[in-house]
Amino acid sequence: MTVVIATRLREDRLDYLTAMHASLTRQCVPWEAVIALDGADPSRLPASLAADPRMRTLALPRPVGAACARNLALTHVRTKYVNWADDDDEFTDDAMAVRLSTLESTGVGWCAGWSEDLHPDGTTRLWRCPTPPGRHEAGDIMNYWARPQDTIPIGPTTILARTDLVRAAPMGGLVQGEDYMAAVGVTALAPGILLRLPVYRYRKHAGQMTQDARYDELELAARRHAHAYGNALRDVFLTARAA
Repeated sequence: MTVVIATRLREDRLDYLTAMHASLTRQCVPWEAVIALDGADPSRLPASLAADPRMRTLALPRPVGAACARNLALTHVRTKYVNWADDDDEFTDDAMAVRLSTLESTGVGWCAGWSEDLHPDGTTRLWRCPTPPGRHEAGDIMNYWARPQDTIPIGPTTILARTDLVRAAPMGGLVQGEDYMAAVGVTALAPGILLRLPVYRYRKHAGQMTQDARYDELELAARRHAHAYGNALRDVFLTARAA
């Protein structure tokens, strides 16, 4: 499996990126990662990542934004399964093994879990997405996202999915909320399973995108776009299935 990470190697996030890498090294199944350097100088990559042969870098010549950087990195994925991740977060220690085992034993297209908010003092708080645990058929996730302004139905970075599905529903071309599109897109294309345990830690800190003073200016517009996309994709496949 491959983890795709986009980063600008900002100084205030380098320690977080190192922590993300450390969480990957604690996984008990084989993995690799593709890191898209979004206009960043490759020489600034933390030494622990640069020395790990499982970490492959894609150096982009100029900043293109997270959505574009992730999509370009997706082209370099060479494994059957892929997981999006942010450069300031972490995986739980059994995140890869438990989801991989579920995928291979059931044959579904994706497997996800809950996430935990990771606070500056090291404490965590469980976040249960609106979608209930268990198996969900293609498109059913949208049933748990009634309105764009409601809580998103599933955590995008908690999803480990078949690479062909992710390529069919990659990050949308948005400056924010592109991960919403990836989540509803992948889950609309194939059945999957949501596990009743956390697999991802979402770090809370002053430098995260959601803390930006202008974040709310486009958030509802991005949600409306992703919400319409998820519903449209679901309806197209339901119509085709009924034909």
